[in-house]
Amino acid sequence: MSRMIFGNKPYVSFENPTTESEAISDTETFLKQYEKGAIFDEVQRMPNVFRYFQGILDASGARGRFILTGSNNLSQTLAGRVGYLELLPLSYGELKDAKLARHELHKIILTGGYPEIWQQKLDATKWMASYVQTYVQRDVRLLRNISNLGLFNRFIQLCANHAGQVINKDSLAKATGVDSKTVTSWLAVLESSYILYLLQPYHDNLNKRVIKSPKLYFYDTGLLCYLLGIHTEAVLKKHPKFGLLFENWIISEVKKNHLNRGIKPRMYFFRDSAGNEVDLLLEKEGEPIAIEIKSGTSFNREMLGGLRYWAKYNQNKKGILLYRGEPMDTENGLLSIMNWKEVAGF
Repeated sequence: MSRMIFGNKPYVSFENPTTESEAISDTETFLKQYEKGAIFDEVQRMPNVFRYFQGILDASGARGRFILTGSNNLSQTLAGRVGYLELLPLSYGELKDAKLARHELHKIILTGGYPEIWQQKLDATKWMASYVQTYVQRDVRLLRNISNLGLFNRFIQLCANHAGQVINKDSLAKATGVDSKTVTSWLAVLESSYILYLLQPYHDNLNKRVIKSPKLYFYDTGLLCYLLGIHTEAVLKKHPKFGLLFENWIISEVKKNHLNRGIKPRMYFFRDSAGNEVDLLLEKEGEPIAIEIKSGTSFNREMLGGLRYWAKYNQNKKGILLYRGEPMDTENGLLSIMNWKEVAGF
């Protein structure tokens, strides 16, 4: 994408071993040939280069000279000198706009949003198999010196089985065969490489017994389906985890929509020790909007249980039910019952 948008700039990929070697051996001389600007791809392989960028930018004061892209979350700030744009896998809205998909919910959840799969009409299962192998063998070693890749692979599988659930690090550690400190480190690896993210609980004085651990979600449901062994739409439709997959997909879509607009979304979940919960709290203009997510196709009043509980303590606050059935009008204008397709507008 960067090459399409900034086609007038030279393109340099540090994935190329020769290029990486040249840049490492004499970074300053290497960058001098691109003083007028360039696209530098896979920059996470060259963390040292950021020190030189700072000097170049301070000396010139020019904006938009360098486009830096990478597959991992970059820790270097270059504060005041850089703007960040997080590009996640394609959203439902983007797939529709590109005429790559319509309202094929099961296909979208199963395939995920990695552009290459859709553009080249690839087999998602085969693509994911190669992606996971490449990710573990290359990117993980780059981010952390993980010696036992077998245990790390097991950890990824366990994370998939815990998607949509509140994290219990001690339980994950015991099941993986490592300590809690290692689990914390490995979760950070998966977060920094945009495999999964942690949805934080909503902290307020609503209830002193609120759950304080985050929930675990995957950025891409296609990858999540692959890790769960779901390879066809037929299996997905009857899978016992379909409800959690649908919830994961909706929450990821909301996150993508905001990031695509350059907005860091303020997203949370609510759950207390009595089991009362709301799947998603989306903060807009300082006010939380409660969103309940249900995979059912027929409406029933029980679907509103979490929203009703929330409304007791948050009067005159908006609530939304997103499900697979038809949208409905409600007597109370604060409550909206919407079809899943409307998530593209969130």
